[in-house]
Amino acid sequence: MAYRKTLAGLVAATILAGSTTASFAATEIQWWHAFTGRLGELLAEQVEKFNASQDNYVVVASHKGNYSETLNAGIAAFRAGEQPHILQVFEVGTATMMSAKGAIVPVYELMENTGKPFDADAYLAAVKGYYTTTDGEMLSLPYNSSTPVLYVNRDALEAAGLDPDMDLSTWEQVGTALDALKENGSSCPLTTAWQSWVHLENLSAYHNVPFATKENGFAGTDTELAFNGPVQVAHISAMGEWAKDGKFIYAGRRNEGGARFRSGECAFFTESSAGYAGVKAEAEFAFDIRALPYWSGVEGAPQNTIIGGASLWVMSGHEDEEYAGVAEFLNFLSSADIQANWHQNTGYLPITAAAYEQTKASGFYTENPGTDIAIIQMTGKAPTGNSKGLRLGNFDQIRGIIDEELEAVWAGDKDAKTALDSAVERGNQLLRRFEQANR
Repeated sequence: MAYRKTLAGLVAATILAGSTTASFAATEIQWWHAFTGRLGELLAEQVEKFNASQDNYVVVASHKGNYSETLNAGIAAFRAGEQPHILQVFEVGTATMMSAKGAIVPVYELMENTGKPFDADAYLAAVKGYYTTTDGEMLSLPYNSSTPVLYVNRDALEAAGLDPDMDLSTWEQVGTALDALKENGSSCPLTTAWQSWVHLENLSAYHNVPFATKENGFAGTDTELAFNGPVQVAHISAMGEWAKDGKFIYAGRRNEGGARFRSGECAFFTESSAGYAGVKAEAEFAFDIRALPYWSGVEGAPQNTIIGGASLWVMSGHEDEEYAGVAEFLNFLSSADIQANWHQNTGYLPITAAAYEQTKASGFYTENPGTDIAIIQMTGKAPTGNSKGLRLGNFDQIRGIIDEELEAVWAGDKDAKTALDSAVERGNQLLRRFEQANR
């Protein structure tokens, strides 16, 4: 067994022992993550709570940039033999991590090898399915999982002469509201975050149409993109018209629109359920959380949305004693108390049924209407091959292509069909490179 004597470990052991000396050093566990701001603070609280709960291990959490930067840092560190024990990877990096042969220790193997209690069925099916093999074996641990919803500025609707309780379940109804908001002088009737994730990836799943062939990549790497179908083209066309008329205001590729909604400038905002923490903290207006709208003319819609966020991957190349600590920490993060608190403070989904039931029993959903919509939206129907998620290689780069093409639509430089056809063609080239590299 290898013990790493670190200053952090000695300090933790000393404090817990209540003396000025320590008889042993705690084993250090390195966790690299992508969180800053309030999410970073809440993550740090989880780490502090775990470190204080026992004296065998000390987790050291390190911020490594945004999701893309954190993934790249982890890959570079592995090549240099300096990888952390745990790496937070966004959901679209799943295929990349699965293909990194020898770089990871699957969670199910970690738990078997360390003898720690583990029940994969305790996790919400809609969440765990993204990170499991076709045999249901968990590869990485779901940590922060969210799904897109519609945030509504009730005050803005009232100012436009609209009933703030109006039905907004369909995009047709949202379009009617956008007309009234624009006529009333709104400078930002609608904005969005994460345009590819919300308006193509989740749009496709919610309407039960393929984003890509081969069950969106789950059934093989020889997949091809398919998000240039009639449903996707119609939706992007409508948004393009709204952009032309000043009803949809594009703010950026990530979450730049969030500040404009939280300030009260925008009436509608499509964003992650995890945006709840920021909206609740900053909004000085009455707001609602509604389900993501769907197009009423599409048969079978709404189906279910898919998750975003990230999971925790265990990196290979460490000692047995360290892996025992990693397993204990992952079980701690999955506990009902930790997950219920995380869910209630952030808007991320509770990753286990126990955390959901605990939150419901506490009265949180009654006191905070709309905070259960994301869970209902994801779990109301059993996922199909089109709606269980995406598993595509080089998908971070493909998203960049999608962003470029959508920006051309919003600017009026391309029609929706031309832009989506181009994104599919360019993206397929990256899929073929990934397939060739992983044969």
